[in-house]
Amino acid sequence: MTAQTDTPVSVTAVYQVSGMSCGHCEGAVSGELSGLPGVSAVQAVAATGEVTVVSAAPLDPAAVRAAVDEAGFELVERV
Repeated sequence: MTAQTDTPVSVTAVYQVSGMSCGHCEGAVSGELSGLPGVSAVQAVAATGEVTVVSAAPLDPAAVRAAVDEAGFELVERV
């Protein structure tokens, strides 16, 4: 028999976003991504273009792309 724990599980994903150049840009991207269901934390860094998102479960890539687009930026596909 296995014991069930109430330890929350989270998923961390790092995305590359083009076009961010300042703190306002970081805030716009963070604000849109924070509105996605299950997202608990977002950190955007304009200098590198990296956006780290912590969520309860993996996010739908189309929803992430739509949120970044809504903020006025472009999600870059990783190769």
